[in-house]
Amino acid sequence: MTVVDRPVGSSTAPKRNEPQSMIARMTCILDAFDSRTAQLTLEDLELRTGLPRSTVHRILDQLIRLEWVDRAPLGYRLGRRSRGVDAAPGHDRIRAAAAPVLHRLALQTGTVAHLTVLDGCDSIYLDKIGGRLAAALPTRVGGRRPAHANAGGKAMLAGLPGESVDGLFEAGLRTCTDRTIADLDVLHRELGRIRGRDGFATERGESVPGVACVGAAVRGPEGPVAGISLCGTDRTVDPGRLGRLVAAAAGEITSGLYPPPGDPARRARFR
Repeated sequence: MTVVDRPVGSSTAPKRNEPQSMIARMTCILDAFDSRTAQLTLEDLELRTGLPRSTVHRILDQLIRLEWVDRAPLGYRLGRRSRGVDAAPGHDRIRAAAAPVLHRLALQTGTVAHLTVLDGCDSIYLDKIGGRLAAALPTRVGGRRPAHANAGGKAMLAGLPGESVDGLFEAGLRTCTDRTIADLDVLHRELGRIRGRDGFATERGESVPGVACVGAAVRGPEGPVAGISLCGTDRTVDPGRLGRLVAAAAGEITSGLYPPPGDPARRARFR
């Protein structure tokens, strides 16, 4: 279960400058849903987007007709077309196994927990779980970031053979900030360090300025199948402590997805 515990403020809160184009307004509304399972009321969307309530309501009606948004018991949630990433085989099973672990970690550490998978040289976000800080992070379910610029992505890359990494980045390394790794040789050295410290990765300001993360890979029989990460501010993230937590959590999710031979869960799954 994904929980976003941002406080809901007054409807008289100051508005941001309203986007002028319809596409910009629709994007603003969709980006307000910062997790796959978030359910937001009309008031929540008004406050998060800074758009007038009448504008939000009118655009929601169109998004519902186009299946980008669905009506939900508590308001609105992302629709089928917004969750296009769901169609990939195995993603639902990975998300179901990871969700309770990530929820526990987010509550325990006060960080934002992400679940990602590799798609070429990008990380695709399958889930995002957290509280107040989640609104400040420009990540969203279904969104992409360069894998080499985030901790979960680097942890997955560290689980690949070197030649596979070369193939993914033959066109070069895109940068998000001035701290993003931009050289392939530097990336290989970083991946070697990750392999040498029990597989957990760190990044500080490489994807988003002022944000630090630790990550680890969920491993299948043939290599990494997902990455998990915990993100916070530069001041609040302790790589050593959170690294141990995220590595243990990745192992827990791996065991849930791929129980060892003789494990009752494995027998039940293949019965």
